Amino acid sequence: MMKKPSIVFILSDDQGAWAMNCAGTPELYTPNLNRIAERGVMLESFFCASPVCSPARASLLTGKMPSAHGVLDWLRGGNVDSERFRRQGEENPYAGGDRGETKPIPYLKEQRCYTDILKEAGYRLSLSGKWHLGDSVTPQHGFDDWYTIGMGGCCYYHPDIVDHGEITVRHGEYVTELITDRALRDLDELAAGPEPFYLAVHYTAPHSPWDAKNHPARWIDYYDGCSFPSIPDVPDHPDITTGPVFGTPKRHENLRGYFAAVSAMDEQIGRILDALEEKGLAEETIVIFSADNGMNMGQHGIWGKGNGTFPMNMYDTSVKVPFLISCPARLPQGVRCDALVSAYDLYPTILELTGLSEQFPEGLPGRSFAGSLSGGGAEDREVVVFDEYGPVRMIRDREWKLIVRYPYGGNEFYHLTEDPGENRNLYGAPEYEEKIIAMRRRMEAWFVSYSDPYIAASAQGVTGSGQLCRPGIYADRLEPYAPLSENS
Repeated sequence: MMKKPSIVFILSDDQGAWAMNCAGTPELYTPNLNRIAERGVMLESFFCASPVCSPARASLLTGKMPSAHGVLDWLRGGNVDSERFRRQGEENPYAGGDRGETKPIPYLKEQRCYTDILKEAGYRLSLSGKWHLGDSVTPQHGFDDWYTIGMGGCCYYHPDIVDHGEITVRHGEYVTELITDRALRDLDELAAGPEPFYLAVHYTAPHSPWDAKNHPARWIDYYDGCSFPSIPDVPDHPDITTGPVFGTPKRHENLRGYFAAVSAMDEQIGRILDALEEKGLAEETIVIFSADNGMNMGQHGIWGKGNGTFPMNMYDTSVKVPFLISCPARLPQGVRCDALVSAYDLYPTILELTGLSEQFPEGLPGRSFAGSLSGGGAEDREVVVFDEYGPVRMIRDREWKLIVRYPYGGNEFYHLTEDPGENRNLYGAPEYEEKIIAMRRRMEAWFVSYSDPYIAASAQGVTGSGQLCRPGIYADRLEPYAPLSENS
């Protein structure tokens, strides 16, 4: 029997599928992401389950939609116990609970993640980087080693690092390098043991802030003279939540910082790939690179993800993310796969790749795409994906895309084969009424099958400004979601 493969899963934060050199953005320097693509398979149509970080991350781990796992917005509350760390005084970023932090909430406590199954199968698991799924101080879901961020986002040179149950603000240390340093230390220990391992490296990059003081000067300087020709320079979207950008110096500052964050992360990913090669692990280890959600950096006049507008948007630039996977001993190299794949498909795929398919829980929506990675099975996959963010839901196939905003509309319908840029909203046109009704019925039936009615997101007042407690009937606050004015 072939030994179970080890896995290095690298996850970035707010990275659109377009944001790699190998994805067609030539001015973006990502030689190490290119390296993974050249040694493996690049999925060109991989969709997050929700275009915002915490719900998307929860869906990757649980194989469920937000309406089933209950993380419906990015987590403003429930990450840490603010009173416990009050003794840190001015070093305590949570004093006063000004960002909604009061007590820790393990949002996924009742969920069975694929990492739990890996642990039960004899894997050793380590996390280095962002968690942002509640109770950041406590190791969860099979992880033996736990090095993370207290909240989720942070200033790059002032991260609040969780290590062995304590939180320390690391002034003057670049968080992308800190995450890599710890991942390499973990890799040394994991490689020395007899067990297969799962190493999660979750960067906060390229999430904002993007100002020059938050990234290494060499990368800021590298992009300072760039005009970013691949990025649309169009008027601000009328529903933008981040303030005006078009026609101001902010466009250059944002793109310079975003590209710098990506390249700085790519440089650190190179250290991990080099370490795998030095240890003789590069051929047999599954290396995955993906992102939690997509990102608009000027596309559609938006500077953000799903909550870059209100009501929230479902443009492909918000919901499509990079996905690279390599394992030369098991998978083909230099392949581009156009199968439509969702984040909820990752769970069964990980289990198939590790020989644990029989452990896949019943009742989950995902289907393994392992066959597509090997050059077969793509045509057997149902080419429909679903997405949601609060009361906004999406159904998409190769040709059509329907976005429904419950209950009062502002709906969208796009003919993607004729309008891939999603510029012509056809919703309401009489000739498409029958098609729209059929797709809406299919979407609503699907969500009935894969949602928990007690917490279904379509009935929740999600604003995009952050979730403060568990949703629906489990809420223990009058307002489970922060007001729109507090969006960040």
